[in-house]
Parts: sequence; C-alpha cells; structure tokens
Amino acid sequence: MHSILVVEDEKHLLDLYRSEFEDVGYAVLPVATGRDAIASVRKQRPDLVILDIKLNDMEGLQVLDEIKAIDKTIPVIINSAYSVYKSDFSSWMADDYIVKSSDTSILLNKVKEIIGNN
Repeated sequence: MHSILVVEDEKHLLDLYRSEFEDVGYAVLPVATGRDAIASVRKQRPDLVILDIKLNDMEGLQVLDEIKAIDKTIPVIINSAYSVYKSDFSSWMADDYIVKSSDTSILLNKVKEIIGNN
C-alpha cells in the first residue's frame, strides 16, 4: 500500500483529502504544519507528499526544500489555491503543481500517475 503525506493546515481539506485517498486504497499520513511534515518525512519516508504552500508555521516552499534535502527521490505535488507560486523558481523542485479545486479527481489522477494505483 502506497503512503501519502498530506500537508494541509485547513482541517476540512485535510479531512477531505484523507477520506478521498483512503477510499481508493492509499495510506494517508495527515499533518497540519510544515514542521510536522518534515518530521514525518524523516521518520516514515512516504511514497509521495501533497504539500500546501501557505501553512501556519512556515512557507510550503521552505518545507519543499527541506523534504528534498532529506530525500530527493520523494515525489512532491504542490497543491495550492495560489497559482502565482507556479512561476516561482523554488516550486520547480516539486514534481507537479496543482491549483486547489473542489474537484479532487485532478489531484487523485496526478497521484496515480506518479506512484500508481494500489
């Protein structure tokens, strides 16, 4: 079973993503802060990270940099409501950049493309 670390500070979105990904067979590690995300990557090495840009404790791009410093092979999808960061050079370290939508199928399809089905 593939594991996905979901980093999202909005509880309702974190719960939605957890439910959507668990329903199709992924193990979901939900965290709400950048610091927890970094600690989780160090401890558990997920198969993929879904990362919000705007977090309460630190910038998502800083979290991305830390994750890639720990393990460059972990795929990261930035999932943000802000499309403006897509052109930020720092976001290019991510494997993809998806603008948040109420339609989670776009994100789910990208996850399946990157790490496969369970």
